[in-house]
Amino acid sequence: MARGPKKKRPVKESDLHGYKYFKRFITLLERFHLIHDHHNRTLHYDQYICLLLFYFFNPVLTSLRAIQQASTLHRVQAALGIRATSLGSLSEAAQVFDPQLLLPLMQQLAQKACCVEKDPLLKDIEQALVTVDGSLLPAVPRMLWALWLDDQHRAAKLHLEFDIRTHLPRSAYVTDANANEKKLFRQMLAPDTLYILDAGYAQYKLLSEIIGAGSSVVIRLRDNAVWHSVEQRALTPADIQAGVLQDTVVYVGDKHTRADCPHPLRIIQVLHTAEPIPRRKSRVSSKKTFRTTQATYTLLLATNRMDLSAETIATLYRYRWQVELFFRWFKCILGCNHLLAHSLNGLTLQVYCALLASMLITLWTGRKPTKRTFEMLSFYFLGWASEQELAQHIETLHHRPGFVQIPGV
Repeated sequence: MARGPKKKRPVKESDLHGYKYFKRFITLLERFHLIHDHHNRTLHYDQYICLLLFYFFNPVLTSLRAIQQASTLHRVQAALGIRATSLGSLSEAAQVFDPQLLLPLMQQLAQKACCVEKDPLLKDIEQALVTVDGSLLPAVPRMLWALWLDDQHRAAKLHLEFDIRTHLPRSAYVTDANANEKKLFRQMLAPDTLYILDAGYAQYKLLSEIIGAGSSVVIRLRDNAVWHSVEQRALTPADIQAGVLQDTVVYVGDKHTRADCPHPLRIIQVLHTAEPIPRRKSRVSSKKTFRTTQATYTLLLATNRMDLSAETIATLYRYRWQVELFFRWFKCILGCNHLLAHSLNGLTLQVYCALLASMLITLWTGRKPTKRTFEMLSFYFLGWASEQELAQHIETLHHRPGFVQIPGV
């Protein structure tokens, strides 16, 4: 007779630690306690969020059933202020509780952060430096709402607004993979912000809306972009050192599309040189485009900031890559690829809690989250590292260049 999968060892109280860090944060969740309150429901909104956050910081918790098991432990109940809950209650919570209520909490945490990025080229830019991008989250076949390319491809998409200076998310939306990124970006659009965007957002009407909102933009244009040159600006030695080939004041668009963006822009051509990339099977990105494998190519960067040097514009666009590194951290290290819920509402709750967990790491340590720091936190929550050893690790971060002390939560 064929044997089934090996039964996992039950979660014990000795497997779970680190309650001290959560006690600082639980008070911020008390405002949600009576949301969707019902006399038949013993699991409240704030308790559900605590359990999800506890899941991300404890590697021994690997599934919804493991979370349910942890809720039956007296030590967990006392620390998180919860009762023993059932698997059915956890599943129902993913359908009932509104994830959008967590967005103001994310913004509140973001306001506690100080500047982590110390590049001298960025210090004179008074506007908030923000990049916006989307990333696919793999879906399972039963998630019919997440149909993507065809019946065999399903995915959700995380649309993230990411602060370059603090390395923290500012806002987020979760949709099916076919959702229009430019439409979602318009919902995030705010004044007094410098947006750093990739070519997926290169729509002339959108550029005009950004400028009309009192914000600025640095965006990569597609290689077939059309413009009318007005002025050729001189390059400084620093611009040339940064790889800038040309700096031109233009009006973008042809005779049919020029009215979409009537504002004068600068087109800065930057030579990108890297090591040759080994050939591999092409894969489709979240924007359904194929990625380039060329080692050397020219970037066309458009901006309405006439006061910044071409070197600064080129540097700003390089910082757009920070959001890609965050997506890699978010999915590969923090572990948000494992789905605890299959509904859009439940997945959004899980994603928002993962973002909160990442923000807490930054606020606790004063640095952007790394694999080493997350491993040390995991060792502590597993009981393999003492509180003193965790404090020593955080202290080493304090003495590294660029550290900024951030108030605790």
